[in-house]
Amino acid sequence: MPRSVNSVASRARRKKVLKQTKGYFGSRKNVYTVAKNTLEKGLTYAYRDRRKKKGEFRALWIQRINAGARQYDMSYSEFMGRLSKKGIALNRKTLADLAMNNPEAFKAVVDKVKE
Repeated sequence: MPRSVNSVASRARRKKVLKQTKGYFGSRKNVYTVAKNTLEKGLTYAYRDRRKKKGEFRALWIQRINAGARQYDMSYSEFMGRLSKKGIALNRKTLADLAMNNPEAFKAVVDKVKE
């Protein structure tokens, strides 16, 4: 019996990889074996960094809240501690946005915490 190969499926598989590596440099975009390895590594980085991004944003929010709180003679940790004691449920993202874009509202939160 003759050997049966599914060239349609294997070509489609290769085309899918090469389509995803469009824009890469040199043989990384058009040589299948090289492109496959590059794509695999790139997708690994993408997966890892989607999670890493969350931590980076949290760090940014903390820096912004700290800068905002220090204008009113408070450290970040002191501010967050008092915030939780008062039962004010504002997350870091919201607080950082207030500190940057709405200083009056942030000052109101700080005053509420200082009471």
